[in-house]
Amino acid sequence: MNITILQPQPFDLVGGAIMIAGNAVGFEGHLSVNVSEGHGEVTGSASAGSTSIRQFQASIAIPDPAPFKLNRLFVTLSDDSGGGEAPIPTATVPVLFGPMILPGYLGYWKHTVLPGDTLSALADQYYGNSSEWGPIREANQHIVSDPDVIFPGQVLRIPRNV
Repeated sequence: MNITILQPQPFDLVGGAIMIAGNAVGFEGHLSVNVSEGHGEVTGSASAGSTSIRQFQASIAIPDPAPFKLNRLFVTLSDDSGGGEAPIPTATVPVLFGPMILPGYLGYWKHTVLPGDTLSALADQYYGNSSEWGPIREANQHIVSDPDVIFPGQVLRIPRNV
């Protein structure tokens, strides 16, 4: 079986319910879903039907409080319907877990960086406190390696809890 995860995309910012969708090719149609960061995990399952090429979708609820210590998680799907001794087909996507980045996480705003923008200025604009830039940096860790360097035209996610 080949598994392609279409949602979430790599480094998507996700909340307490992670929506999963994609395509699978094979004979059977039962997939296991595992969300983990190495210290805790949440598991679930998805059904992909019974035709040779099929779509699947599932939602996995992360308990509150989450069993995680890190904000970077891995969503892994594996075909556990096959038998024999062949390796189990899997697909993994890294995601960022919003509730570990900002308490009460509800989603995010998109902000296109303008000349002169800084993470501190964005924190002041969105949160009313320039020292609260940490969640913005964490939500964009895949594109912002240095919190003092952002570029005009970058689209940043600003986590929100209101």
